[in-house]
Amino acid sequence: MKPILIFGTGEIAEVAAYYFEKTLGRQVAGFTVDSDFIREETFQGRPVIAFQNVAETFPPSVHDGFVALSYARMNVVRATKVDAMRQVGYSLTSYISPHANVFTDDIGENCFILEDNTIQPFSRIGDNVTLWSGNHIGHHSVIEENVFISSHVVVSGGVTVGHNSFLGVNSTISDHVSVAPFSLIGAGVPIGENTDAEGIYALPFKAEKRSVPSTRLKKF
Repeated sequence: MKPILIFGTGEIAEVAAYYFEKTLGRQVAGFTVDSDFIREETFQGRPVIAFQNVAETFPPSVHDGFVALSYARMNVVRATKVDAMRQVGYSLTSYISPHANVFTDDIGENCFILEDNTIQPFSRIGDNVTLWSGNHIGHHSVIEENVFISSHVVVSGGVTVGHNSFLGVNSTISDHVSVAPFSLIGAGVPIGENTDAEGIYALPFKAEKRSVPSTRLKKF
């Protein structure tokens, strides 16, 4: 298989390189970012090349691309770089963990699907979707493009998650609910009805520090 050129030099790029090489045996040839963001000439022992010149060093004809960026600006930044790599001529690969339970072949490009995800039959995963570890994607559900689903999220059966949405840790989407595009679902939030586009749904709580120090507690 072709070696991989990764867009990004942050933590997600580091994690992606590890997974590609350690679990799939795929070579990561180097990294690329826009020239303004180059801080060092190497990252993880591999060259970092300005994206404006990257095709000269890593020709698209012999390298696959992968964009390893976060959910910044509701995944717009990552989506923009996916389009940029395609315009240069890179074919975008996906990472699907061998430790994920995947029962669909309908998975798009530049997806990052980590361990312990369960993706049930008749579901569809669009392009540029990140499924961090430990999620459940129910049967007949559709995850549209440019979505980031964190960890331990339950997407029930027949759900549609609209493009550019973010689902926080431990959130739950009930059966046959439509999550509108650009929805932000906070940690631990249960969604039982359709959401509105660009809506923010968060629980109104935060942890409170007690006045007594932990070393003085009699029991807990």
